[in-house]
Amino acid sequence: MVVGVASLELYLPGCHSLKEKRSVVRRVLDRVRNRFPVSAAEVDHQDLHQRAGLGFAVVSADARVAESVLHKVEAFVVGLHLAEVIASDREVIHL
Repeated sequence: MVVGVASLELYLPGCHSLKEKRSVVRRVLDRVRNRFPVSAAEVDHQDLHQRAGLGFAVVSADARVAESVLHKVEAFVVGLHLAEVIASDREVIHL
């Protein structure tokens, strides 16, 4: 079994309140969950208006599949143009 995890740090320049930020983060997470077989959550910077840390996880039998899914998730988030991805990190853990 392989667990793939990814974190994305987003910059949300148009958000001037936590309510605006939650709206953008919710749209990103919902769209990712609907398109990919991953778990997704906001995991960092909950109290900042213009920053968000998102975490994604996928379980697979093959490390290449897990890495591919996480790469596609990152590309999808970038393509949404709802926020700017300023940092990303991916790791595949063999269990």
